[in-house]
Amino acid sequence: MSRVAQMYEFACRVILIALVVHIAFLVFSLAGLVILGVFPAFSATIATYRAWVRDVKDRRWSVKQTWKLFFRFWKDDLVWANIVGYPLTLIAVFLFVDYMLANNNYLGAPTYAVSGILLLLNVVYLLFATLVWVVRANFDEDFFWILKQTLTLVIVRPLCSLMLIIALLLVLFSYAKWPGLALAFGVSVPLFAVVVVVYSFARLPGMDIHVLEPNPKLTKNNHMHS
Repeated sequence: MSRVAQMYEFACRVILIALVVHIAFLVFSLAGLVILGVFPAFSATIATYRAWVRDVKDRRWSVKQTWKLFFRFWKDDLVWANIVGYPLTLIAVFLFVDYMLANNNYLGAPTYAVSGILLLLNVVYLLFATLVWVVRANFDEDFFWILKQTLTLVIVRPLCSLMLIIALLLVLFSYAKWPGLALAFGVSVPLFAVVVVVYSFARLPGMDIHVLEPNPKLTKNNHMHS
């Protein structure tokens, strides 16, 4: 099979898994009456994509395989995801409201400083609240360890954080320009982007492209220098 044909097949499989995961997200969110189902579905989406990127030998997943794995992750995280999801969301709403209030109440020069600080705080928190699900999917550790590791990831991997912001902005731009994409893929594509960025730049143990898919040329050069 030619290189172009392989790339085309890979792109089609990515689109298929993103579509299946989106449908699964909707179905299992409704299965939990939304209130109890949406955060486990969010967690299951991240966990499913993590499993997919780590399956280096065979990413040609069937619809059935993807669906069954999603359901397993959703069921396993039914309690944990709700315990974590609601506090994270409430804090996000609080920070966003504070930012909007600062912008809508002009008090002179200090307003710009406060608004800038709140904007930065919102961005950092958004990164944290997104990455905590990836860290949770990758490590079987207690709650506080997960929070500490996530905060460390945001701080010590600035390239990962930057690429994550760029990727999410590109997805949001695409959704705004072509609303049909948002209807077809929902949160599936943004979360896929999150997992791929983390896999590529975060260097998390067990979820590191440099370890699971080492570049043969770089490996050869390293051996030559050693």
